[in-house]
Amino acid sequence: MQLSRRALLALAGATTASSILPTALLAQDKGTVGIAMPTKSSTRWISDGDSMVAQFQAAGYATDLQYAEDDIPTQLSQIENMITSGVKALIIAAIDGTTLSNALANAAAAGIKVIAYDRLIRQSPDVDYYTTFDNFQVGVLQANSLVAGLKERFGDVKPWNVELFGGSPDDNNAFFFFDGAMSVLQPMIDAGEIAIPSGQMTMEVCGTLRWDGSVAQARMDNLLASNYADKALHGALSPYDGLSIGILSSVKGVGYGSGDMKMPIVTGQDAEIPSVKSIIAGEQYSTVFKDTRELAKVTVALVDAVLTGGTPEINDTKTYDNGNKVVPSYLLTPVAVDGTNWKEVLVGAGYYTEDQLQ
Repeated sequence: MQLSRRALLALAGATTASSILPTALLAQDKGTVGIAMPTKSSTRWISDGDSMVAQFQAAGYATDLQYAEDDIPTQLSQIENMITSGVKALIIAAIDGTTLSNALANAAAAGIKVIAYDRLIRQSPDVDYYTTFDNFQVGVLQANSLVAGLKERFGDVKPWNVELFGGSPDDNNAFFFFDGAMSVLQPMIDAGEIAIPSGQMTMEVCGTLRWDGSVAQARMDNLLASNYADKALHGALSPYDGLSIGILSSVKGVGYGSGDMKMPIVTGQDAEIPSVKSIIAGEQYSTVFKDTRELAKVTVALVDAVLTGGTPEINDTKTYDNGNKVVPSYLLTPVAVDGTNWKEVLVGAGYYTEDQLQ
């Protein structure tokens, strides 16, 4: 027989129960929330998972946190097991947002609320809410930073030679990032201020499956070999730090950043430690910071409101159509980070210590 929290407190003594009873035991009073994350290969997903576990437990919930290491069948199995175990809600950062429809139908039949976390789940009517950052604005920030860097480092050059990289085509966010960036870059391409020597300008050819840095590095190797024998690369639009590091490895491999070959302007996203260190060292130009603690906070508050009969806070009911419905969403604001403000934004917010970035 499982005792209620009130009974446990009575047994332990109300004045001392919080110090005697395990947190997990108390947390189970509100039930369990399943958290399905895509991979531990990116530190941001580790941060997301840890933040949500801590905040859900503080709010009185137990958690089941699983990572699928970018393997779609593994994530599907993890979600199905969570449904079978009777979680009250599912928070899913999908590897492929088009592969979960059957599992989510089962979740809906069981009365389990589903929250798409940072990556929209597509082609399912059974996604209740979506929490994320303003992904179109992420792309705008990346493109604006790219242009600012080009003006700063290559102000006497026109047109600027730039190559475009997109995120994983199975991640809905990748299209928002790319579209946001192109809203800034396309007019400059049309005006002849920016050239794309490879001619590769669509997500179909610029996308990078699974956000794999080694794939981005190999593509940049090919772009340089095929298009830059007689010209210099001035910039690369990169939507994610893991890709940025691969791109930088490629350009450094052919001499950029040494002698009279200036380092191209390379953008990024997620403010991962290797990329912040690269920015400090003057290699990667910028990144976009998305405070995962705040995203976790919004998500925990939303789930708690839904499960306790409250009204969840939503600030977007128009943008995110998953192909079946417009999913009610909460969008947070991303922040551009470069060599001028990394300490203020990242250390000042307590996201990193300065020692972590040395």
